[in-house]
Amino acid sequence: MTTRICISAVIDAPIDKVWAKVRDFNNLPEWHPKFSRSHIEGGLPSDQVGCVRNFDIAAGGGTIRERLLALSDTEHYFRYCILTSPLPVRDYVAQLTLYPVTMGNKTFGIWIAECQVTHGDEAGLVDAVGNGTFGKAFEVLNEFFARQRH
Repeated sequence: MTTRICISAVIDAPIDKVWAKVRDFNNLPEWHPKFSRSHIEGGLPSDQVGCVRNFDIAAGGGTIRERLLALSDTEHYFRYCILTSPLPVRDYVAQLTLYPVTMGNKTFGIWIAECQVTHGDEAGLVDAVGNGTFGKAFEVLNEFFARQRH
């Protein structure tokens, strides 16, 4: 069964600052508390399409490997797929896209994932990924930029 998860938020910071914070495919554990230790396999640059990041889930353990499928500095997005994960998913592809909000010089972010999931696992997956990963990421980014302003 195909499941689609879509979470969006307005981040109270200019798009160039938000993009600078999130574009490095290897630094997710540096700003997202759900993840720890990350490295890019094979010593490739973290913005090279095709590179694989290998990182740990902080609470509860587990390792996730993801391949960077696309990255655009002009359109402010990156797309990736899961190669291995403790999550009950197959064919997982996600994309984070940022758009400028001209009023107030803010950023609109939308994070969308699609995957195949076993019937009955949908709600747990939507909560874990939608709220626990994507939603938490937007919350943490807003907190980070609020501290930068003060």
